[in-house]
Amino acid sequence: MSLYFGRNEENGIRCAYHGVKFDGDGQCVDVPSNPKACAHMHIKGYPCVERGGIVWTYMGPADKMPEAPELEWCTLPDSHVFVSKRLQYSSYLQAMEGGIDTAHVSYVHRYEVDTDPMHKGVKALDYIKADGNVVFEIEKTSFGMTLFGRRMGEPDSYYWRITQWLFPWFTMIPPFGHHALGGHAWVPINDHECWAWSINWQPKQPLSAEENEAMAAGLGIHVEYEAPGSFVPKANRDNDYLMDRKAQQEKRAYSGVFGFSAQDYSLQESMGPIQDHAAEKLLPTDRAIVMARRMLHDAAVALEQGIEPPALNASEQRVRPAGVLLPRGDDPVVWAKTHLANGLDEPVFSI
Repeated sequence: MSLYFGRNEENGIRCAYHGVKFDGDGQCVDVPSNPKACAHMHIKGYPCVERGGIVWTYMGPADKMPEAPELEWCTLPDSHVFVSKRLQYSSYLQAMEGGIDTAHVSYVHRYEVDTDPMHKGVKALDYIKADGNVVFEIEKTSFGMTLFGRRMGEPDSYYWRITQWLFPWFTMIPPFGHHALGGHAWVPINDHECWAWSINWQPKQPLSAEENEAMAAGLGIHVEYEAPGSFVPKANRDNDYLMDRKAQQEKRAYSGVFGFSAQDYSLQESMGPIQDHAAEKLLPTDRAIVMARRMLHDAAVALEQGIEPPALNASEQRVRPAGVLLPRGDDPVVWAKTHLANGLDEPVFSI
């Protein structure tokens, strides 16, 4: 039976069925009906650490346990961070690829960005809406990949949205003006489902009451749930994601689905739980997705040969996304090496 239903007692968990108690390492410390049985009643235990409002578990060999995560939002006070999670009915890879892509914001999110309290009122929206023909440059890094998406800016500049993908499952969204930074962690449950964790954070100040209220209501990249205590979104596959064709016609919701996350996962789930890659037709805007797939494949093959996967150094997670206007002759990769290389020691670059 599952110890999810166990009693959380001092220094351990006690099974609610027969009272057997285990400590945090999985060692049996009490069998009320037969104390001598403790010696052979041990179960598997995993080391955990709490950071950023999340309990992180390491499930690999003890001698290969990496450092605790150092993503920026993991290192901030609780008042600076808001975290939520939801169930998604697709493979983690399918969900994560949507997080890597930065071109779709010009389309599926284009109307709601004007009213959403976590996105509205910033100059970046002008550039995003005016230019849906995004041109990409990609840099493979020691922590994963940096994706540079170029749109037209002012007459003498380009607007660059810089997305960070941290191997193997973190994505960081280019920021919107003064609004909180955002990102996701895409965690597999099985081949057909995943947990989508959504995080917003302010590096230098607590989140405002208005920001917290909006996110708790499911705005921004978060969701409203179908029931208290559930992680299933209210807009889901069983109700056609609350599709509103009238809102689509009236240009209040581009796809007819409301909510940034729902707009994304409705389309990702519509492909089926595992997309048929052999039948897909890729475009230039998919280059980063192809590179991520290749990196994941190569790492899996290398691991079979005893080669450790990349990006195990937690200090390399201390990076941020960015949004900047650069003169048309400037190389964004060179700019990033100068202004983003020091990670969290630099200001937030956002428009």
